[in-house]
Amino acid sequence: MAIGLMEVLLVKAKGLHESDIFARMDPYVVIQYKGQERKSSVRHEEGSNPVWNEKFVFRAEYPGSGHQFKLVLKIMDKDVFTADDFVGQAIIYVEDLLAIGVENGSAELHPRKYNVVSADQSYCGEIEVGITFTLKVEEDFVGEEIGGWKESQY
Repeated sequence: MAIGLMEVLLVKAKGLHESDIFARMDPYVVIQYKGQERKSSVRHEEGSNPVWNEKFVFRAEYPGSGHQFKLVLKIMDKDVFTADDFVGQAIIYVEDLLAIGVENGSAELHPRKYNVVSADQSYCGEIEVGITFTLKVEEDFVGEEIGGWKESQY
């Protein structure tokens, strides 16, 4: 099994369906990969075309356990007095990227647009994301902090 770092570049979204009636929505993205979760900044009053340009790092194993190599991007609208609204989500399958990265030492998906779908699976905009995977030697992880947690050597 190979271990590496998957870096996700969250660029922007376009044409998102507004979830607020009286004001522009305040979108943010929850990014999930195999039990790991990261959250982008909230883009206040940016409505349906927010720009983030933020990077997030995940620990990735290949082939690893399970066969679900899905990167899930859930777009949410931050609300003050009520629960945040689910706007839509995009799913990116990264198994091929990881396989190439393990073989070549690294692999990259340049930023491109992915469809965002709502809870009823209807199209509700697009999100632009780039992904890079870099293979690491296992000893590199000992004591290294990865996304808020430390890998143990035990």
